[in-house]
Amino acid sequence: MDLGLNGRVYVLSGASRGLGYATAECLVADGACVVISARSVEAVTAAVERLGVPDQAMGVAADLGDPLAAERLVTAARERFGRIDGALISVGGPPRGSAAALEDAQWRKSFETVFLGTVRLARIAAEAIGRDGAIGLVLSTSVRSPIAGLGLSNGLRPGLAGVAKDMSDEYAPRGIRVFSLLPGRILTDRNRELFEATGDPERARLEAEAAIPMGRLGEAAEFGRVAAFLLSPAASYVTGISIPVDGGAVRSL
Repeated sequence: MDLGLNGRVYVLSGASRGLGYATAECLVADGACVVISARSVEAVTAAVERLGVPDQAMGVAADLGDPLAAERLVTAARERFGRIDGALISVGGPPRGSAAALEDAQWRKSFETVFLGTVRLARIAAEAIGRDGAIGLVLSTSVRSPIAGLGLSNGLRPGLAGVAKDMSDEYAPRGIRVFSLLPGRILTDRNRELFEATGDPERARLEAEAAIPMGRLGEAAEFGRVAAFLLSPAASYVTGISIPVDGGAVRSL
C-alpha cells in the first residue's frame, strides 16, 4: 500500500526517542522528510544519525515551553525542505503524583509545556501546512480513563483531546486533519521509569501485561506505524478522533 508519503515533510516534537522517534523511522522509510526535536542538542543529533538518512532528516533542539520554539521548528522545516505537510506533537510525560498532592508550581510548569506548548505548535504548524496536511497529538489513554498516580496527565491530556477535536472542525475546510493518539503500555523509557518507581519493576510489568487483552506490552514501532499512516494522505478521511494504541486495554467504546 502506497501511503503517499514520498517527498512530504513532517515536524515531530519529543522525537529523539520513544514513540516520536519510532514514527520518524516509519515516515522516512516511506520517503518522507522529518524535522525531529527534543530539548537536548546531543539527543536530536544522535537521533538524526540513527535514522541514517541525512538527506531526509534534520534535528532542532527545542523546548515546547518556550514561546518561540514552535515558530523555530516550522521555519526550520520550510527552510530545509521547502514545505511542511504535518506534525506529530509529543511532549514528555509530566511528573508523577496525584492531582491533590501536586503543587501549583508543578501544575503551572506542566501546563506551559504539555498543554500550551502543544496547542501553540499545532496552531503555528496549521498556519504553514497546505491542503491534505495532518496534525497528530500524542496523548495517553488517560484521556479515556484516569491512571493512578499520574494526576497531571489525567488533568491535561483530556483537555488536549478536546482541543484536537475543536481544531479538527476549524481546519477541515482547509483540508487539514487533526487527531489524537492514545498510547497505552508501550515499552518506552517513560514506562520503564514508571515500573521502576513502584520499587518492583518486574511485578509492575507483569501486572500491566495482565491488564492488557493482548497479554503483552506494545513496541514503539507498533505505535509508529499507526501514527505514520494517520499522518499520510492514505488516511485522508480520518479527522477529529482519538485513537487508542493500547492492545485493547481501554474498556470504553
